[in-house]
Amino acid sequence: MLYQLHEFQKALLQPMSSWARAASEAFINASNPASKVPGSERLAASYELLHRLGKDYKKPEFGIRSVQAHGREVAIHERTIVAKPFCNLIRFKRFSDDLDAIKKLKGDPAVLVVAPLSGHHSTLLRDTVRTLLQDHKVYITDWIDARIVPAEDGSFSLDDYVHYIQDFIRAIGADDLHVISVCQPTVPTLGAISLMASAGEKTPASMIMMGGPIDARKSPTAVNNLADQKSYDWFESHVIYKVPPSYPGAGRKVYPGFLQHTGFIAMNPQNHMQSHWDFFQNLVRGDEQDAASHIRFYDEYNAVLDMDAQYYLDTIKTVFQDYALPNGTWAVSGDLVKPQDIKKTALLTVEGELDDISGSGQTRAAHALCAGIPKADKDHYEVAGAGHYGIFSGRRWREKVYPKIKSFIREHQGVQKKTRARPPKLEGSKSA
Repeated sequence: MLYQLHEFQKALLQPMSSWARAASEAFINASNPASKVPGSERLAASYELLHRLGKDYKKPEFGIRSVQAHGREVAIHERTIVAKPFCNLIRFKRFSDDLDAIKKLKGDPAVLVVAPLSGHHSTLLRDTVRTLLQDHKVYITDWIDARIVPAEDGSFSLDDYVHYIQDFIRAIGADDLHVISVCQPTVPTLGAISLMASAGEKTPASMIMMGGPIDARKSPTAVNNLADQKSYDWFESHVIYKVPPSYPGAGRKVYPGFLQHTGFIAMNPQNHMQSHWDFFQNLVRGDEQDAASHIRFYDEYNAVLDMDAQYYLDTIKTVFQDYALPNGTWAVSGDLVKPQDIKKTALLTVEGELDDISGSGQTRAAHALCAGIPKADKDHYEVAGAGHYGIFSGRRWREKVYPKIKSFIREHQGVQKKTRARPPKLEGSKSA
């Protein structure tokens, strides 16, 4: 019933939001006499804020049309390589008419970015992708909103997530592939590669794990504490609802995006209130650059998706209650996950010093689990001053984290792993 009430509220707000947008534009239109009224700037800003608080946020586009690569501007074309009911594998294909650039582009290593399935769309990693495209062939998992997946396609579990990652690795080819998992997917990614290693399959050249709950017992955050304090039955009865009839996934049990969004806001309500107040002030002052920055952030932040209930509940139990991966008890489709079987895939873990979602040491725990990887092929990087989002987006990502990842990938790329000297470690880098 809660889902239906939310849809009803959204339907009521849409006309008001549209009217507020029109009123805002009227008060800033120089040809409209209303724009000459004293205080029109404040009226326009108030209506614009009202519009944004009430509007329905759709899935954003990646919108990456070109990047600078090897000294040339190269065009980017977004292609779906593999389509599955709950996820598409997307490649950002790079094009150039410069022969020298084409040769260099072909020689770049391939990277699979496993985006989180934890409320936001994969476009949250837009900055990650755009930066990687300078020096890599880039693929990304683009998770599909569960409410638009027809109910006849069945449910989606954590086991399915692991199998999806395996299928995507096979589709690209494990040889010289580097897998970057950001936040939540560090666990299923490690599970997928562990199972491939145990089965004697080829595994990727490296796996780079960023800010994820490999062992959520270490430095527990508010996110970890909630999952630990509430029972499995509590989550099943309090946050799981059926998709209403107006969507293709009608009847599917999900953890709704609007509930997740409420949780995101509740973690830092004062920060969000201050951000909206600053946005209002920027509009009044005519500071278009800062106002545009606010709009870009919240267009992404407010766009959320529903997660299939089975996957969400599996994750709560396996990752945050049973700690099955670090305890060595996690089985996927009957097969025990054994990270110690990974021997030919290098490992880099990245953590933010101020991460309040995945606490210090949670990601680094992968090193102890992956005992079969030689010490020389492991590294850990703690990003000074970075919070959770700072390790994959923004200035610290571009200036600190990306150079480290690029260097690590080149070090473990094909025959270069044997012939290329190790580059010097960046400040903050530690062996593990």
